[in-house]
Amino acid sequence: MIRIALIAATLALPLLACGDDNSSSSKDAYDSARKQCVDQINQYRASLGLSPYARWKEAESCADGEAKSDSESGTAHGAFPSCGEHAQNECPGWPSVDQTVTGCLKMMWDEGPGPWDEGHGHYINMTSTSYSKVACGFYETPNGSVWAVQDFQ
Repeated sequence: MIRIALIAATLALPLLACGDDNSSSSKDAYDSARKQCVDQINQYRASLGLSPYARWKEAESCADGEAKSDSESGTAHGAFPSCGEHAQNECPGWPSVDQTVTGCLKMMWDEGPGPWDEGHGHYINMTSTSYSKVACGFYETPNGSVWAVQDFQ
């Protein structure tokens, strides 16, 4: 009887492992892009001696929804501030997720300091000392363009 229970327990182990493997399929497909996004913003901040923003993981799914909503309406910042953010940058209709992190963030940084109303708002958000965290959200449209938001709080 003990031998049968031991065999049954041994046979059940691989089944438990299979259940664990299935949960890995629900991993965040954008996790590495989100990390790269936050890291890139923090590299820019470090170049000015500013402290890094924390990654605002709790808002990432919501930020994805904002990116999707804006792609559907065709209006950048259209869903702002539905995630409770205080400021937002957006990369509408870029060719790839990677290019939003490399090209779009650089373009915003290159706006440089200056007045908000003269087109320096993205840079101001990236260099603010009023915020402590950032959530990077992504949405890939059916035609392959990428909308990305960076929500600051």
